[in-house]
Amino acid sequence: MTPTALAVPPAVPPAAPPRGAWADLPVLAVAVVWGGSYLAAKGVTTAHTVIAVLVLRFGLVLPVLLVAGWKQLRALRAAQLRGAALLGLVLGGIFLLETYGVVHTSATNAGLIISLTMIFTPLAEAAVRRTRPSAGFLGAAAVSVAGVVLLTQGAGFTAPGSGDLLILGAALARTLNVLLTARIKAVQDADSLSLTTVQLGGALAVFAVLAALPGTGDSPWAAAAGFGPAEWAGLAFLSVFCTLFAFFVQTWAVRRTSPSRVSLLLGTEPLWAAAAGIAIGGEHLGAAGFAGAALVLGGTAWGRRAAAG
Repeated sequence: MTPTALAVPPAVPPAAPPRGAWADLPVLAVAVVWGGSYLAAKGVTTAHTVIAVLVLRFGLVLPVLLVAGWKQLRALRAAQLRGAALLGLVLGGIFLLETYGVVHTSATNAGLIISLTMIFTPLAEAAVRRTRPSAGFLGAAAVSVAGVVLLTQGAGFTAPGSGDLLILGAALARTLNVLLTARIKAVQDADSLSLTTVQLGGALAVFAVLAALPGTGDSPWAAAAGFGPAEWAGLAFLSVFCTLFAFFVQTWAVRRTSPSRVSLLLGTEPLWAAAAGIAIGGEHLGAAGFAGAALVLGGTAWGRRAAAG
């Protein structure tokens, strides 16, 4: 689950990149923790605590970002604040879909289905620009979709589960967020820390409003009171590593290596999601599921290369 991947800082000329594998290890670590975030979310969240957990997760990390970037935050123009707040509302929708989805499907399925964002985004961009995607990219999209069909049919060919459909909706919402980020001119020259802070604040406002409504599950305080050490550890992992750590590594990396290299490394997230779900979560794919996972990973990798070419 990748909150700050949606607000990657603008590319600048790389400055004295570290040599060898050391330059890639922090970015690869982000992909690993993001891959593990689906299993962590399943361990912390139930159908009655989704909104409460999101309030707690964002509420823990937002004060740190406010303190770290208060000076830059005050310098934002009104138009930048409005643009970032709009992106925050979309981000809130993404997290609601993802978190409700992961409660109702496997961590492996969630991590692999969400990777379809890499296919949906170039297709949506081509539609907006009224251009035709290359034959190679369309082939990659077909392979990825076939992989999702196989992946979600571990118990035989039936309709995809509600969790799978919610994660698919989250992938579409991520695509919308990427397109909006690229097209809202006011945010293009915004400081990346301030932009992320306002987005997370907008998403937190959405969760707080929903938490105050009747019938939306446990309150954040009731959920927190029921947490044991394992749940607090999972929440800390989601807040500290999957949000704070991931954001600062992206900011560091994009200024020291190429954006395409960062994207390639972060694109391994589905591999780590599947590895965590199977090795730690004890999830089972079956022959059709493994074939589907291979098609999703191969199709998205092919699509990334076709879109770049």
